[in-house]
Amino acid sequence: MATAARGQELLSTDFLAQLERLALLSRRSFRGRVKGERRSPRKGHSVEFSDYRPYGPGDDLRYVDWNIYGRLDRLYVKLFVDEEDLCLHLLLDASASMGVGEPSKLAYAARLAAALGFVGLVNHERVGVGALRGRLAEGWAPARGRTQAVPLMDFLGRLRSGGGTSLNESLATYALRAREAGLAVLVSDLLDPGGYERGLKALLERRFDVHVIHLLAAEEMSPTFGGDLRLLDLETGEERDLTLDGDALRGYRQRLHDFLERAEGFCRANEISYHRVVTATPVEEFMLRQLKGFLLA
Repeated sequence: MATAARGQELLSTDFLAQLERLALLSRRSFRGRVKGERRSPRKGHSVEFSDYRPYGPGDDLRYVDWNIYGRLDRLYVKLFVDEEDLCLHLLLDASASMGVGEPSKLAYAARLAAALGFVGLVNHERVGVGALRGRLAEGWAPARGRTQAVPLMDFLGRLRSGGGTSLNESLATYALRAREAGLAVLVSDLLDPGGYERGLKALLERRFDVHVIHLLAAEEMSPTFGGDLRLLDLETGEERDLTLDGDALRGYRQRLHDFLERAEGFCRANEISYHRVVTATPVEEFMLRQLKGFLLA
């Protein structure tokens, strides 16, 4: 069983300073129960004037500009810039397979989530976390404000990998329980025999803006061992004897290629943003180079 890390050790001071200058990007507009700090392209009724348009049946007479009516004898209503309340939902696979690697995939996922969550909190967005195993195992309720950064990192630092995977069930449960939609980021190795497609579609059906960060360990991408092996499935306990020779390695690489292609193809076909990263890539590099323009502005 692998742990993520101590909360205070997840992100360096220099990296936090770089994250301070970033903001979250969403391809959809969300209106929450509380007014937020994010400008939305929708026209609403906040305090900042935007434009006029002709009056139409059903428009609120409180927003008619009577000065224009007095000059032009025509009715126009004022438009204002609406504010958007964005909630970032960080969904981390915490099953046993996420304990593989050095650093473990879970430790890497926790650092990614901490960095994204910090960006959200310093920009007055709400941030919540769901840890996924055989079901929705635990969570950190959406919270807002810079003061929540340390509690968020402490929660992420306490996460432990263990148990089986049921991404379809856990994602569907999260989608159902979430009080409102928002920006959903799944960080997972997607190693679930039952698949993940139905779970991701459940988020889409609730109108989440969905991103997948497909996380793999370096040894999964390029195995360095060989010979006669006994393999243990961390999630089911099943053992299998295998001779890893040249033919077996070629077969593994082909199946891995097909697996990665299917994941990316499914996401593209369903307008889900897909990002793949190997744990050997520094989190800072992945965040600032690969996610800039997709999740971060």
